[in-house]
Amino acid sequence: RKLRSDVAAAFPNLSAEQLAEFIPNKEELNVIKIHSHKGEAVTVYMNHRNPILFEVEKALYPTVYTLWVYPDLLPAFSTWPPVLQKLAGGADLMLPGVVVPPSGFPQVERGTLCAVTLLGNRAPVAVAVATMSTAEMLAAGMKGKGFAVLHTYLDHLWEYGDKSSPPTLAPLVPDCAGNEEEQQGKEPVSSSPPEPVQHVGIGDLSLKEGDNCAQLQGREELPEDRGAEPAESASTEDQQGPEDSRTPQEQMDALFNQCFFHALKCKVKKSDLPLLTSTFLRSHMFSCCPAGQQLDIKKSSYKKFSKFLQCMQHQKILQVKELNKGVESIVEVDWKHPDIKAFAVPEGFSSASAAQDSRNEDREQVYHAPEIIPLYGVSNKMIPLFQESGHRKGSILSSSEVRTIIINYVKTNELVDETNKNLVKVNAILCDCLLDKSEQDEISHLKWDDLLSRCFHRLQRLHQVTFFGQEPVVRKGNIEPIDITIAQRSSNKKVTIIKNLELYGLDPQCVANILQQKVQASATITPVPGAKDRVQVQIQGNQIHHLAKLLLEEFQLPRKYIQGLEKAPKLGQKK
Repeated sequence: RKLRSDVAAAFPNLSAEQLAEFIPNKEELNVIKIHSHKGEAVTVYMNHRNPILFEVEKALYPTVYTLWVYPDLLPAFSTWPPVLQKLAGGADLMLPGVVVPPSGFPQVERGTLCAVTLLGNRAPVAVAVATMSTAEMLAAGMKGKGFAVLHTYLDHLWEYGDKSSPPTLAPLVPDCAGNEEEQQGKEPVSSSPPEPVQHVGIGDLSLKEGDNCAQLQGREELPEDRGAEPAESASTEDQQGPEDSRTPQEQMDALFNQCFFHALKCKVKKSDLPLLTSTFLRSHMFSCCPAGQQLDIKKSSYKKFSKFLQCMQHQKILQVKELNKGVESIVEVDWKHPDIKAFAVPEGFSSASAAQDSRNEDREQVYHAPEIIPLYGVSNKMIPLFQESGHRKGSILSSSEVRTIIINYVKTNELVDETNKNLVKVNAILCDCLLDKSEQDEISHLKWDDLLSRCFHRLQRLHQVTFFGQEPVVRKGNIEPIDITIAQRSSNKKVTIIKNLELYGLDPQCVANILQQKVQASATITPVPGAKDRVQVQIQGNQIHHLAKLLLEEFQLPRKYIQGLEKAPKLGQKK
């Protein structure tokens, strides 16, 4: 309670709802005492494995993890992407490295806590204290030290969390391109003549070093502008006929907007939430696509469906959360939003027929099993072995790439034994990277199989998941299998419990409905004990035979990703 009041006092622009979400009532916060390189005592508050706040001399500061959730918590100043490496190395932010936006700087005083962002992305990468007021910065001709940096993305405090990367958040206003009407009559920020104003997509940004301002190349409007267009313009796409003057990318943006609002207005109900974003795209938006047209996110200005949803979330149409690691769901929709209310269903569709189509689509929708590829990350200990091939710590490689690099290293350094080609001589680097201390004086040669298996064992385990119609997602560790267990209930009744369906793009509610119809038994969705925001399917009786048929034959999931099929009842045994 005291921490919540301290946070409310330190960050008064947090709403009551945001404050309750930031410092929840019923969750434990871990408090850690650490010391900085300067010897300062720092108190760190942890929530969900990530540091969310740190306290120095009774002053509270947010971490970058917090600022990624609340990007507008602090006044923000933008810098060039190459500057991040210097900041992460301990440097302060100098004023020549600060990008001057057309709309001007936020008005801050000396000592104000600020966020530092990179050009083209609103997600902060550093927390800093202003050493001058805004007026003093401009009076100094943008020279000298502007901000004392306290914490950055990639520093030791960031490493104490889950080491995730900053999200891609579109700027509220383009960093170097303003509204033409607003720019007229104003003096340019620099002495050079202003560049022509262009509206561009975030994916089309390119940075040219040496210019006073990054040139924004491309012709497309910002995703926010596309998403904020009146819904009627999207619904009248067919009326424009073959003389449509828009580019193919603009047409695809309009089609995505049309199908998005159509799906929310006619197909998604409050009882469907939370709804997997992959299910929303596959089962709802695709069915709203007019005949003869096809949704393809790569042909739009968004490039990724997650970025499209971020844009809609920014307009407060819906809310998306990562209920499971790497799996996003729509958790809230504002059906009273003006854009949804103003949307007109295109001719040929009706609300009733759309709802019926949605039910039919759920039944007939072909599930595409995700493509899962094991990957390996170069760990700190393995850097000497991989640096010759141009890789460094954190480089992500496939198993075939790892094998090729090891084989080339052995051949380049002439380590193959002359008398026995199956053996590899252990040099100093192989000794340090692959042998335990107790083995270093005993082992001088390794078999090829042993060499490769030791190498794979010492690399960081990762895996890449590619869902149908979406960009690949790389996650740490090995993917958890779908876990099937049998539990005993009162009166000696058994229930079948299925977990981790979301990791494979399966909607637990959809699986529960299918099972309920197949076996004519009660199926429910219940929270996973001890895990927040995780759900499991629970169905009466031992239904593993039906589950095996559903997952292996209908959904075409590989057996190695399903755990517990051996618990099926024997033939003739009562379930």
